[in-house]
Amino acid sequence: MKKLATVVICLLIYQLQTLAQIHDPVKWQTSVEKISDTEYKLISRATIDPGWHLYSQDVPEDGPVPTTFTYDDENGAFKIIGNTTEEEGHTIADPYFGMDIKYFENSAVFEQQIVVQGDKNELTAFVEFMVCDDTSCLPPAEVTLTFLIPTGTAGQRDAQNSEAAEDLSSTPKKASKTNERGLFAIFFIAFISGFAALLTPCVFPLIPMTVSFFTKQSKSKAAGVRNATLYGISIVIIYVLLGSLVSLIFGADALNALATNVWFNIVFFLLLLVFAASFLGAFELTLPHTWANKVDRQADKGGFIGIFFMALALAIVSFSCTGPIVGTLLVEAAAGGSQVGPIVGMLGFSLALAIPFALFAAFPGWLNSLPKSGGWLNSVKVVLGFLELALAFKFLSNADLVLQLHWLEREVFIAVWIAIFGALTLYLFGKIQLPNDTPVTHLSVPRLSLALVTCAFTLYMIPGLWGAPLNLISAFPPPQHYSESPYGVGFAKTGGGLASTSHDGLPEGGHLLPPHNILAFNDYDKGLAYAKEVGKPVMIDFTGHACVNCRKMEQNVWVKPKVLDILKNKVVLISLYVDDKRKLAAQEMVESKLKPGKKLKYIGQKWSELQTIKYKTNSQPFYVLMDHNEENLIDPVAYTPDVDTYYNWLTDGIGNYK
Repeated sequence: MKKLATVVICLLIYQLQTLAQIHDPVKWQTSVEKISDTEYKLISRATIDPGWHLYSQDVPEDGPVPTTFTYDDENGAFKIIGNTTEEEGHTIADPYFGMDIKYFENSAVFEQQIVVQGDKNELTAFVEFMVCDDTSCLPPAEVTLTFLIPTGTAGQRDAQNSEAAEDLSSTPKKASKTNERGLFAIFFIAFISGFAALLTPCVFPLIPMTVSFFTKQSKSKAAGVRNATLYGISIVIIYVLLGSLVSLIFGADALNALATNVWFNIVFFLLLLVFAASFLGAFELTLPHTWANKVDRQADKGGFIGIFFMALALAIVSFSCTGPIVGTLLVEAAAGGSQVGPIVGMLGFSLALAIPFALFAAFPGWLNSLPKSGGWLNSVKVVLGFLELALAFKFLSNADLVLQLHWLEREVFIAVWIAIFGALTLYLFGKIQLPNDTPVTHLSVPRLSLALVTCAFTLYMIPGLWGAPLNLISAFPPPQHYSESPYGVGFAKTGGGLASTSHDGLPEGGHLLPPHNILAFNDYDKGLAYAKEVGKPVMIDFTGHACVNCRKMEQNVWVKPKVLDILKNKVVLISLYVDDKRKLAAQEMVESKLKPGKKLKYIGQKWSELQTIKYKTNSQPFYVLMDHNEENLIDPVAYTPDVDTYYNWLTDGIGNYK
């Protein structure tokens, strides 16, 4: 309960601080490794907060800002040998930039070899970098690194650690909202899977048998309830121990690598194919019978130890049904990159499996309401087998994306899923019969309902073969650019770039944002002057060329008719790109207020500093509605994917304009 309360408190604090927080998710440390008397290796280590990622040095043109190192060679005191090297990292096919992008999570190490040519023992370097999480991107930052070259003959010495900060006020760090959501999703899916496991022929018949055993063997009803509860607790302990074992074997680093590692994804694909084949009736997955016999003997001891071994016997005996489900959950949880994911998954699964035993022991009369065992139990297994088969192709798709083989492009993936769910529909309607099935003489209401759902889902996916976005399953197929027809039906190419051409009749500094021709300004003063001229409120859009969620807002929220009408007719839009790398005019290269002694060199730095100083935040997207006196009409908002919420924010702010 204390842990749960802590999580709730953290979430509440995050909600209160979201609009007044300066993020600083990357810390830098330096060390020096001696290679020979004159050769050294400079090591820069970035420690990255959970949920954030740092981009590689090698990023394609028009992508996010790459990590860049610049070394001050002290007028020839040092000679830089080759380029700065980096770790393998993760490479993904980014659906918004339409390119393969490499990034780092949790930590990243960069190494540079040098030769000392003078008597200097201190080398200064500058690293420029950009970080993003799943909801925002921060403007490019520049940090000074100091390397102290060791003297003497020692083979290796660490230099003093140099933690990088940007002279910003020390504010509480953002809780990893992404990780919390991910763990909750793992728990929820595992919990539902546990209930599905209850409905398999290996587990369902054991409910009345086990509950009857405890109630008859116990001296009182209270004792029976207590023993059944201990039995349920034992089930939870067994499966949570299994999840803990997976985490210990793999470790955090290995789990973080699963999502994009080609071989892990191929192994998982093959593993899920085996699980699916087992559920469909090709063979039974069983553990050695000697295991069950030994555990049964231990169960005869009585007491908590005996109850614990009874629960272990259940896990072993029911393995042919629960094993594929447990295996799939562990695969999914591990691929999420969280070391506690497998533990959380097994907790959810085991709770769903254990709760019914305790409830039916407390209320034995409920057993009469349970449906009788029969062929429907095997049908549950078959349905799970089809779902396992569909999920398997997600992992094969991950491997194909990383290797860029283009074997399983979007259309092929969707065609495979159409075939799988189409076959499942025919099975539920009784048109296909598999091993271990009993003949279907009539359709029950639940079976007919599920058949109609899978039929509708199959029909829903068909337009995806011609480019429909299929938002309901957007997390599963490859992105739309990884396709034979990337700009097919329903897909609008709306990049984040600006219109560079001028148009007659437009005000000074204004241009039209494609594809909906929203009048926008990229200069604060010119946009404000035009707003005063036409008598409209101002909407400032702190954005970035490399901001993924900025593109999501533009593609999914701004295009809605009621929002688009406001942006085109009721406000003056000023889009300030914090990663704009164009140089400022000489007269505008003023000293930074955040980093005294350092001059602002780029347009993006100017807008980033404006956002940080005035609004106490440095993440994008960030939207401000203000009047001509530059006073807020309503509290600013960040990433707001819900159209109605964003529309209401716009209308409430405009309503306050006088």
